[in-house]
Amino acid sequence: MLGAIAEGTSEIQGFASSADCQSTLDCLRSLGVPIERDRDFIRIRGQGLRGLRQPSGDLDAGNSGSTMRMLAGILAGQRFESRLVGDASLSRRPMRRIIDPLTQMGARIESSEGGLPPLRITGADLHPIHYRLPVASAQVKTTVLFAGLLAEGETRVEEPAPTRNHTEIALERMGAAITRANGAISIQGPARLHALKAEVPGDLSSAAFFLAAALLTPGSELVIQNVGLNPTRSAVLTILTRMGADIHQENFRALNGEPVGDLKVRHSLLTGGEIPVELVPNLIDELPVLAVLGTQTDRGLWFHGAQELRVKESDRLATVAENLRRLGTKVEEFPDGLRVEGRQKLRGAQVESYGDHRIAMAFAVAGLISEGGVEIQGSECVGISFPEFFDILRQVTEPS
Repeated sequence: MLGAIAEGTSEIQGFASSADCQSTLDCLRSLGVPIERDRDFIRIRGQGLRGLRQPSGDLDAGNSGSTMRMLAGILAGQRFESRLVGDASLSRRPMRRIIDPLTQMGARIESSEGGLPPLRITGADLHPIHYRLPVASAQVKTTVLFAGLLAEGETRVEEPAPTRNHTEIALERMGAAITRANGAISIQGPARLHALKAEVPGDLSSAAFFLAAALLTPGSELVIQNVGLNPTRSAVLTILTRMGADIHQENFRALNGEPVGDLKVRHSLLTGGEIPVELVPNLIDELPVLAVLGTQTDRGLWFHGAQELRVKESDRLATVAENLRRLGTKVEEFPDGLRVEGRQKLRGAQVESYGDHRIAMAFAVAGLISEGGVEIQGSECVGISFPEFFDILRQVTEPS
């Protein structure tokens, strides 16, 4: 997205094959951005800050909440009208959290009842705001910062808890004036961004499923290479290490401003315990597989402060609890969390993905340690973020 509004041609190596990322490219092409793609390499010819053109039809974000929310920040400052739509799942996800700040900045946004997609955005000359996020969300933070690129003056976002900072790193590398102080991030607009050449590190949230699989499977030893180890993303490593996981970071280095390394993991007996509430905002994508992992720990696993899981691709607290019960485990569901007992045997069963890629992958891991295996209905949804997941899982679990 930043490459699309930069000046010059950006080149990105390691671009994901996921459906979500393809949705982003499709939307940008509809906005007049020339994009070339060859497998995991893309070249984007930037159109400048206000060089996007009005699309001839709807911009379809598919299943991608990231695409819809972040692109809305850019569209809010364009001088045309656009309409963002999504699939059935995305159409149930809350957008009021971005509508409110973008409206305060001067854009006009119409939505379905309850602040749900589709979103009709009439762009405007934006003015800066100082905005405190009501919920810790990297997507909402990014939306406001993207809009701040097009506003005249300083836009500041205050976070109730630190969230992923990939946006700030990318903005700085592309020439934006970013400052950080006392839990707030400020950007000075309007900003001229320059193109860049970048390589995307491996996604730690996707790697987490293989970390869990190796930790649970006796005799396992696995090395996962070129993983992004940004501190705002690595809470899963903190939690697993505290529980006794044998995980070592190797070949640590910097890549385009992001810390990267290899992870070596071995089968481990884990203690379990409570996940501190202050770490939960940076564990939202990993909590489903951590809940599965918790069934095999000494003490079990429990957490609160994760009400955000209720409004993801599925209600992940409910879907995790339901599927764990189908596997014969004891699990308690709270309004904002879960508790799973430890040292439980998982029986074979059929579970539902509920169209949620994280749920499908988490219960694929559960299948590795179940008695009789797990059949996942709707498992094709892994293509949303990780189309190669089952092929790689097969490669690392089959005897060599």
